[in-house]
Amino acid sequence: MAIRVALVNDYEVVVHGLDTMLRNYQDVIRVVELDIGADVGSDVDIAMYDTFANPRGDREEIRALAANPRVGKVVVYSWNLDPVVVADALANGASGYLSKALPAKELVASLVAVHQGVQVRPNGTEGRISAIVGGDWPGREEGLTAREAEILALITQGLSNQEVAEHTHLSINSVKTYIRSCYRRIGVTSRTNAVLWGIEHGFRPDRPRTLE
Repeated sequence: MAIRVALVNDYEVVVHGLDTMLRNYQDVIRVVELDIGADVGSDVDIAMYDTFANPRGDREEIRALAANPRVGKVVVYSWNLDPVVVADALANGASGYLSKALPAKELVASLVAVHQGVQVRPNGTEGRISAIVGGDWPGREEGLTAREAEILALITQGLSNQEVAEHTHLSINSVKTYIRSCYRRIGVTSRTNAVLWGIEHGFRPDRPRTLE
């Protein structure tokens, strides 16, 4: 029997991109639900939580997923491999914490291991992630990197630079650098225009749930 998986994030493009990444492994992983700003409503073996642009806080989301009786195990999928963040996620109920640098084959193998009862976490060899292997994000077709897109999504949602830094575990200077690079890529010169561009290009969270 294939492992039943729900993909969780507030952005439709993100969960659909991850779904596409896993489609060649349907004999092992069966994506049965895409949850966009909604609770998991089907019985699943694993809820895979993508951390892209969630200003409500990953800890609360993970606790809620772990407490959902329809969810067997929770796996966090992120590029933030800070050991403190990983430990917090596991302490709040996650059974695994997976790097976005994993190619699809290794991602699937990790999900299988979690399903079998192994607590999977970064092994320390990933290093600093400069590129996301799979999945998708808003603004990718405009040339934005995944990290730039997340920063833009957060400021589009109204977060201050300090709040963005706290959410992403980046320094204020790093946040400002990402914001400047976003401005250059999308051709704007102010935060107001960047937010307007973000609203027009899908950087506000999507809310309806999509079931497969």
